[in-house]
Amino acid sequence: MSEKAFRLTVRFLLLAALAGLLWLVLSHLRYHWDWEAVFAYRRIFVAGLGMTMVISIGAIVLGLALGLASGLASVSGSVVLSEMAALYVGAFRGTPLLVQILIFYFCIGVLVHVDSPYVIGTATLACFSGAYISEMVRAGVESVDRGQWETAVSSGLTHRQALFYVIFPQAARRIVPPVTGQFVSCIKDSSLLSVISVRELTKAAEVVNATTYKTFEAYLPLALLYLLLTWPLSHLTGRLERGIRNGTTFPPR
Repeated sequence: MSEKAFRLTVRFLLLAALAGLLWLVLSHLRYHWDWEAVFAYRRIFVAGLGMTMVISIGAIVLGLALGLASGLASVSGSVVLSEMAALYVGAFRGTPLLVQILIFYFCIGVLVHVDSPYVIGTATLACFSGAYISEMVRAGVESVDRGQWETAVSSGLTHRQALFYVIFPQAARRIVPPVTGQFVSCIKDSSLLSVISVRELTKAAEVVNATTYKTFEAYLPLALLYLLLTWPLSHLTGRLERGIRNGTTFPPR
C-alpha cells in the first residue's frame, strides 16, 4: 500500500471512529430530535451561505490588495511607507476582530455616513486579513537571500525594480501557501459579523434557533456548512506547502 493510500485509510478510519463516538454521545441524550422544523427554514441557511460567500470573496480580494500593498511598502526602503505599513499592521493585529467590527460599524461608519452592515463588515474583514497578509509578504520578501538583492542592484536595477522583477517573483511561491491559509481564516471570521446583524451563516443559524428552539439542529448544519466552505482551501494550502517542500511552485498532479 502506498503512503498516500495508507494516509487516506487512516483518515477514513479516524473520521468513522469520531462519527461513531459522536453518534453514541448524541443517542444517549434525552433530546427529541426534530429536523423537519429546521428543514422548513432551509432557505434561510441557503441565503446565509450565499451571503457568507459574497462577503468572504469581497474581503479576500480587498484584503489581498491591502496586504500586498502594505507588505511591499514595508520592504520598499522608504521610511515613510514602511512606518505607515507598520502602524497599519500593528493596529489591526494588536486588537481583536470583534472590537474592530464594533468600532467600524458604530464609529467609523457613522463618520463616513455608511450604515450598511454588509459594506462595513466586508471592509473590516479586508483590513484585518490584509494586516496578516502584509506580514506574510514582508517575511516572504525578507526570506530571499540577500545576495539576490546585491546581484540585481549591481546589474543596474534600482531598488524598486529589483524588488518587483527579481525578489518578489521568488518570494511569491513562499507567500502563496500561508496567504491561502489566511483565506480560510477570513471565511471563518465572517461569523463574527452576526453581531452587527449581517445575515450570513451564523446569523441564519441564530434566527432558526430563536424561531424553532432546536439548538442542535440549527447549529450542527452551521458547522458542516463552514467545513464545506473551508475544506477545499485547507486542502489547497496543504498541496501548495508540499509543492514548496518539493521545490515546485505547485504540487505535481
